[in-house]
Amino acid sequence: MAIYKMGVVETKFADLIWEREPIGSGELVRVAQKELGWKKSTTYTVLRKLCEKGIFQNENSMVTSLLARDQYFGMQCKQFVTENFDGALPKFLAAFASEGKISKKDLAALKRFIDEQEG
Repeated sequence: MAIYKMGVVETKFADLIWEREPIGSGELVRVAQKELGWKKSTTYTVLRKLCEKGIFQNENSMVTSLLARDQYFGMQCKQFVTENFDGALPKFLAAFASEGKISKKDLAALKRFIDEQEG
């Protein structure tokens, strides 16, 4: 299942929701106006689009997420690896590492992660 990819501006808007949820739609309009310079109509248009994509819901004027931020970006990462590296994480890591040396700190974190996954 392909997940909807948000653009930069949609991601900034989504972050406003994730940071404040649950948030009333009226309050969201005020926050979007202050943080993004948006009009009420723009806020509701983008919110409706993201609700239709299954990322958020707006019920009884209360906006909440259907996908947590970590879930959304986890799905984006998995889709990226699937589409660009045949779903092979080692291929992705090799491509990532080819752009520069991976730090010892990152290698240690990867090792811990692998050890945890192995049980």
